[in-house]
Amino acid sequence: MSLAGSRVALFGGSSGIGLATAQAAHLAGAEVTLISRTASRLAAASSSLGGCETAALDVTDSSAVSAFFHDRDPFDHVVVTAAALDPGPLRAQSLATARAAMESKFWGAVHVAHAARITEGGSLTFVSGMLGKRPAGGATILSAINAALDTLAQALALEFAPTRVNCISPGRVDSSWWDHLSPEDRKALLEATAAKLPVKRIGQPEDIAQAILAAMTNTFMTGAVLMVDGGGQIA
Repeated sequence: MSLAGSRVALFGGSSGIGLATAQAAHLAGAEVTLISRTASRLAAASSSLGGCETAALDVTDSSAVSAFFHDRDPFDHVVVTAAALDPGPLRAQSLATARAAMESKFWGAVHVAHAARITEGGSLTFVSGMLGKRPAGGATILSAINAALDTLAQALALEFAPTRVNCISPGRVDSSWWDHLSPEDRKALLEATAAKLPVKRIGQPEDIAQAILAAMTNTFMTGAVLMVDGGGQIA
């Protein structure tokens, strides 16, 4: 399936994997709508695409997500990469922080799935993470959320058929996710990760974007959880 002329909604499209996906879809001829919480970041992202529709909303607000879809024609493809969370060991964070992570990444995806209006033959794609298959005690809640998203995509592929639903599961990626680290710590972390991977390099947002576009355009792909981790799950 070609993306030329298709309408694509990208939740979390103002940075990182979401923006890389928007750029790839735009180059493939799609009409892209970017959705994120921060208007200023959306404006910058839109400018990088030469201008596109944007919508500032929080995926944890189910009413706002519902209104977004109600006010527009159905999309051909919907992608959810949005998440605002603070990973860490369960007992090192408050329960409120753990619940907020679940509200953002898991329930945000549920809100989009519940409200999304998608054309016949279209697709819905989530982004989870390798921790769903290979949990880490240093990121307990995030591990559980990613596993839940993987299962959600598979169940919705049955419920929403013939609309296709898939989940892309990245490994560690060099993105804005690591902006909270100092430049030195970030460089050390990513270099150490790359050294352990079979591909001997760290992932880039564009690597994940390619997989998301494959999920959108491959009409024989549904219910798939596609690992894009540089071999991290086997390393």
